[in-house]
Amino acid sequence: MYDLPPEIDVQADGALRIITLNRPDELNAVNDALHVGLAKLWDALNEDADARAAVITGAGRAFSAGGDFNYLDELRSDEALRQKTIKHGRDIVIGMVRCRIPVVAAVNGPAVGLGCSLAALSDVVYIAESAFFADPHVTIGLVAADGGPLVWGSQISLLQAKEFALTGVRIKAQRAVELGLANHVVEDPLAEAVACAKKLIELPQQAVEATKRLMNLQLEKSVLASLDYANLAEYVSFGTAEFNAIVDGLVAKNK
Repeated sequence: MYDLPPEIDVQADGALRIITLNRPDELNAVNDALHVGLAKLWDALNEDADARAAVITGAGRAFSAGGDFNYLDELRSDEALRQKTIKHGRDIVIGMVRCRIPVVAAVNGPAVGLGCSLAALSDVVYIAESAFFADPHVTIGLVAADGGPLVWGSQISLLQAKEFALTGVRIKAQRAVELGLANHVVEDPLAEAVACAKKLIELPQQAVEATKRLMNLQLEKSVLASLDYANLAEYVSFGTAEFNAIVDGLVAKNK
């Protein structure tokens, strides 16, 4: 649906839209095509008059393993791609915050980097017991302009958010629920997320969508207060010696 790249699949189930990050062989690591698809997705959902709720999940064993190493390598040498990616990162974040329909995340495996943000910007989060959140942007020399740290500070203790953002430490599923980064640890996140979304579809549409919007207004203010700085800081970090040295090592290790 929506004329998106195959790296992001959207299927209709009545008024439900099931969104699947679709690079299973790469653990749904984000490349340019997936990033472009995510940037376009939210406006398409808003314009889909028949859509009442969405579920977002990952194909295979992961929700998303974060940035694809080859993509990171391309970004540091391609100025046009870097500018496009920064813009699309902004579009993803604002698009999710302003998405009119409820989005339920089914975190079926590791949610890393942008995967953290996709979950944090969802409205209800089901997570598998074996899954975890982690945002390693800083550990590879990048600022997390569209990662978990952009949102975490408004959801959990600022001290805890800083620790997770600066160290990239893994946040296990049960800990994520205790902190408020997820709602439920479950055996089958996709089945539970679909069931939740279908219950939301049965509720009065205007009340659901307007209530989501009024609750997201404060989140939007928080995000917009820091997003321009975050985008600029990440753009700069792509050119640092530290980032380039780390990516050289990652690319060499994965050849």
